[in-house]
Amino acid sequence: MPESHTVDIFRIQIIAIAVSVIMMIVIFELIRSNRLREKYSLIWFTACIVMIVFSAWRDLLDETARIMGVAYAPALLFLVALFFGFALLVHFSVVISDLAEKIKILAQETAILKRDLQEMKNENDDNSKK
Repeated sequence: MPESHTVDIFRIQIIAIAVSVIMMIVIFELIRSNRLREKYSLIWFTACIVMIVFSAWRDLLDETARIMGVAYAPALLFLVALFFGFALLVHFSVVISDLAEKIKILAQETAILKRDLQEMKNENDDNSKK
């Protein structure tokens, strides 16, 4: 393997590790500033750790790609990223569905409370007129 190719691979590994570490720092900061809840951060941390492991341990990436039948090992990183993206989409779809149901229940309860309050006002107005 030519020396420049080895340097390029090493540079790409360093950049991939740095991006993953920066992403982890951003996730920590979002949690610290209460902009992201801990339970939603787990899949992000898992994705970062997997990307760091595959970026740092190139032989693991090559071997995993060979076992999975992926001809170009770096393409496996895209496959892993797609998997985590899909997992995030499914997770957030479940969260959104749950929140939509809770909002519907809250709206119904608010409407009932408004109706009860209006009825109490009407009864109070009727009693004060007598």
